[in-house]
Amino acid sequence: MIQASLIREHMEVIGSDGGHVGRVDHVLGDEIELAKLDLGAGLKHHLIPVTWVDDIEDDKVRLNLTQDAAKASWREKH
Repeated sequence: MIQASLIREHMEVIGSDGGHVGRVDHVLGDEIELAKLDLGAGLKHHLIPVTWVDDIEDDKVRLNLTQDAAKASWREKH
């Protein structure tokens, strides 16, 4: 399992299919908050669990879900 401490601000988050999901704003415990100033995130803060992270390579956080699956399951921050 990937350690949350390896995930840093501004890293690109991509799906298992290589599709852009968003950019890391910061890590909140066991969740990653995506930056809202990102068109891929719909200009809203979204939260995804760290358990979705499959790998970190070349300053990119690769998820174990496709772009569409991640966007269908992420949680909007209120």
